[in-house]
Amino acid sequence: MSISSEASLPYGQQHRSRFAGSALASERLATAMPLVLNFEANWRLRTVLLRGLGLAMMVSASGLWLFPSSISDPELNLLKVGLSVLFFVLGAVLMTTRDLRNQPEACFDPVRRELRVLRRDAHGQPKTVLRRSYDTIGGARLSNGAVQLFENDGSLLIEVPLGSSAARSQLRDQLSGAVQLFS
Repeated sequence: MSISSEASLPYGQQHRSRFAGSALASERLATAMPLVLNFEANWRLRTVLLRGLGLAMMVSASGLWLFPSSISDPELNLLKVGLSVLFFVLGAVLMTTRDLRNQPEACFDPVRRELRVLRRDAHGQPKTVLRRSYDTIGGARLSNGAVQLFENDGSLLIEVPLGSSAARSQLRDQLSGAVQLFS
């Protein structure tokens, strides 16, 4: 899983143009960029490679029986059946891996002081599926690999993976004072 430490450029320009003209916005808030955390894996090639490996394993499962062995040992045949089943099942699992490019992304906006979860539609445009003000979030727990946000009743709202300590410290700075941080 990967994260990006700031929003993409078109979103950032849109964000700045919306708030830069406001007389009430200070210079710091006008240039602040939201922290965007992606749920998606950035390796498009990974899916293709895994499916290719799955296909190769499924073909090799049947390939074990194509070449006749000179020894017709029942124990060897049992081993060949076991390997064929194993290769076929593992190949089927690898062939059905999901493409994770359409995963949602969490945007922590320092200006609006809110969390937005965005998902891209069929046309590639981001659509907001969840919007929560920092005031309505019950608490947050920042660990080395993820941030967990909790409802006011203590139930888990969302868990977002963090890939770097820089993103973790940025998020801690953003949430401190607005959201109760658990240790």
